[in-house]
Amino acid sequence: MILMATDHASGAYNTGRLVTDSALMYQAGMPLPPLQFFHRWLSHICAPTFLFLAGTALALSIERKVARGDGAGSIDRDMFVRGLIILGVDLFFINWFWFPGAILLQVMYAIGVAMILMIPLRRLPSPVLIAGGIAILFAAELFLPPQLFVPGDAGSMFKALTFGAGIFDTGLENFGPWGALGIPDAFAVGYPVLPWLAMMVFGWVFGRWLLAHKDEADGDSRAARLLFGIGTASLALFLVMRGFNTFGNEQLYRLDGSLVQWLHVSKYPPSVAFTALELGLMCVILAGLFLLQRRAGEDVNPDNPVLVFGQTAFFFYVIHIFFYETTSRLLGLHMAGGLGTSTIAMVVGLVVLYPICRWYRSFKTAHVGTVLRYM
Repeated sequence: MILMATDHASGAYNTGRLVTDSALMYQAGMPLPPLQFFHRWLSHICAPTFLFLAGTALALSIERKVARGDGAGSIDRDMFVRGLIILGVDLFFINWFWFPGAILLQVMYAIGVAMILMIPLRRLPSPVLIAGGIAILFAAELFLPPQLFVPGDAGSMFKALTFGAGIFDTGLENFGPWGALGIPDAFAVGYPVLPWLAMMVFGWVFGRWLLAHKDEADGDSRAARLLFGIGTASLALFLVMRGFNTFGNEQLYRLDGSLVQWLHVSKYPPSVAFTALELGLMCVILAGLFLLQRRAGEDVNPDNPVLVFGQTAFFFYVIHIFFYETTSRLLGLHMAGGLGTSTIAMVVGLVVLYPICRWYRSFKTAHVGTVLRYM
């Protein structure tokens, strides 16, 4: 959540922020200043982790409900309502702050729709889910490359919504930063749902695995070994994809052997190389965190800011965008400063939002049976 805040504060305050992580937006020869690049790159791990851990959390919750005999209809309805709320927040709130007068489908769209699609998929066995998720990631590049601007082509828009990102003419006005591309009226898909659904599916399978091994004394150690093995294999796949520099990169190819070019992978839509890199890093980091938790035991400060932001993830996501976008405009600094300005703004935002998120966590805990359970 904190890494995400660094990027979104940069989007509000930093005039030099890079958004070149797609063949749709990058042309060979465009400068990639290392400091700006790595500041942006550090946040790439966020969205894949959100989708993966959303799947894990869903599995932990839903499989427990199934085990205690909750009805399938009630479970499916809760998942459907939760997915719709997340999708609605993306369409009617996030867009209003980021791209007034236009529609850009982002990570909340992917999470919300993926959650709805998990209603039938949750009934499938884990090996089928894993195979299906891998097939989706490879099929996305094999059959449906990204498209920049396809006026009036409904078929291409459907492809963008499902597999490959794109920008389309809709007659909308004031599309903010996309105006630099000469596209004033557009409907854009940044997060096509199916590749991101694959990441949620992987997380769901991991959640099932955690439940199956929850009573084992060395459960944390086994989870760490599993995650480390998967993570190193995933990073090896990234090296192969980036090394051969052909299939698996969604047309955003490595131009030389520099570290920046090795890491300049396609997020819009997520290439196989991007997914392998970010989920690989996530798995290795999670492996370390499982071992750290085993060492720490239960003696953890519940008001640790990292824990507070993590336990109020959806709420934090919504209000931190409101905070950074609103304050940058009120101060006359919207996309007008540098990395120093955005870093100060990020820190101030975290300090301001911490007590609000801490209050919300307590309020939600005290109102378990209300509509807040969907958030």
